Formats: sequence, C-alpha cells, structure tokens
Amino acid sequence: MGHGNHTSNSDFILVGLFSSSQASLAFFSGLFVIYVMTLTENALMILLIQGDSRLHTPMYFLLSHLSFMDILHTSNIVPKMITNFLSGSRTISFVGCGFQLFWSLGLLGGECLLLAAMSYDRYAAICHPLRYPVLMKDAVSRPMAAGAWLVGTLNSIVHTVNIMHLSFCHSRAIDHFFCEIPALLTLSCIDTSHSERIIYLSGIIFLLTPFSIISLCKEMKSSQAQKKSLSTCSCHMGVVIMYYGSCIFTYMKPRSYHTTGQDNFLSIFYIIGTLMLNPIIYSFRNMYVLASIKNILQSNLLNKK
Repeated sequence: MGHGNHTSNSDFILVGLFSSSQASLAFFSGLFVIYVMTLTENALMILLIQGDSRLHTPMYFLLSHLSFMDILHTSNIVPKMITNFLSGSRTISFVGCGFQLFWSLGLLGGECLLLAAMSYDRYAAICHPLRYPVLMKDAVSRPMAAGAWLVGTLNSIVHTVNIMHLSFCHSRAIDHFFCEIPALLTLSCIDTSHSERIIYLSGIIFLLTPFSIISLCKEMKSSQAQKKSLSTCSCHMGVVIMYYGSCIFTYMKPRSYHTTGQDNFLSIFYIIGTLMLNPIIYSFRNMYVLASIKNILQSNLLNKK
C-alpha cells in the first residue's frame, strides 16, 4: 500500500475534547476569552518593546520574537477549534492537517530555541556582567533569533514530511483537538518506530537544552550570588519548566504510554495556558515594563483631558 496515496484526498476528523454540548459551550466560551487575552497581551508586549527605548535590549528583543511566535502558535490552532464548534463540523482536510502540523512543530521548535537563547542571555548578564555588552551584542542576539526561526522551520519540514507520508488506513478520527504527532501516529497502520526515534532525537535537542539555565545558575560560587541569580532567573525558569515539562511528556514518552486525556491536557497547557502567561510572567516584577505601561496610560489620560 503506497504511503499516503490513499489518504491525500480524505478528510480527518478532530474528535475534540468534550462530547456533551453544554461542556463544549462552556469550554469554547472560556477558550475564546483566553485566545483574545493571549493575542492582546503578546501584541501589547511587542508594542511596548518597540516603543520604549529602555526595552531595546537583547533580552527584550528575543522576547518580542517569542511573543510573535506565541501569537502565530495559538492562531494556528484555536481559530480552527472555534470554527469547527460554531459550524458543527469536526473535519480538517489532509492538506490542512499537514499545514497545521507544520506550523505547530516549527513554532514549537523555534520557541524552544528562543528560550534557550534567553537562558544564555540571563547567564551572561549574571555571570559575566562586564562582558555582557560584548557577549550579547546585536551581532549575537539577531542571529540567535533568526536561527530559532530557521532551525525550527527545518526541523518542522522533516517531521511534517515524515508523518504525512505515513499510511493512514484505519480510522480517520484524530483523538485530539488538533493535528499533533502522537495522535497521528496512532492512526498509522505501519511500523512507526523509525518516526518515533527521530522525534525522540529532536526532543533531546529542542526540549532538554533550555534546562541548562538551572545548572548555569549553580556556577555562581558565593551563596549570595547564587541567591541573586536564582531570584533573577526564577520567572524565566518558571516558563522553562512549565513549557518544556509538558512538551517533554508529550513528545518524549513511548507511544504505548500515551493516553488521550493526558495528551489533550498537556497540549492545552503548553499551547494555550503558557502562551497566555508568558507576557504576564516576563512583565511581572519588571520595573521597566511596568514603567512603560504606566507612561502609556498617563499619556492617554493627559490626551483625553
């Protein structure tokens, strides 16, 4: 049976999360609110970074790219969920599923690398403050951001081509709310061990690297310096643990250990939850961001008067 030839013109069915209409209505109402909040928060973060010269630093340059990726990532999945709910249809075309998988994997990999770059930025600022302007100059931070986009895209191409060329000869129902690798693998009627090994290798490269920030903070010799570094890195470490922890459980577990409910919950957590929380986490306790917001609010009030 040829790989993919018998499935290219067939639609998939996204089973979703809930079967009852009342639960679905409550969930999608909350989902719509969270989606709007995510777009607003990340767009506001980008505008603040672009408009305030005090935020023109490598850390916030990388954060602006992270916010843009968050907007694209959630927009790749949530609008389709809302559209299917409103239309009463749960279908997604073979091509549409491939595009959704491509964007999801590309943005996931890009965010992994951006968070790793932000970890390096915090390490350089804490451990080498005098050399920081050299270690994180524009000639370094800009290639970091470009590399995150490029490598994430290349990784996504490899996995998307590999997954979408599998033979799907069983049920067309994807037991998930979007096209994700673990859910698609369960539909294949051929041995997927080769695909799983490639996914596991990518997981090591993209998911485990950012945890290096924890060991980097331990390089500080004095306890006072360690306390200061952990205080500075605490918000960033929180993002890393939440985002990468859920991704690791999703993509690095053996296929036999996957359960539908657990995969759905973890996907909601790292796609919807953390993308909404990122702007809040990075602006909380940051006097420059809060000052920028205060200046905008004050200028708007003065203009109204």
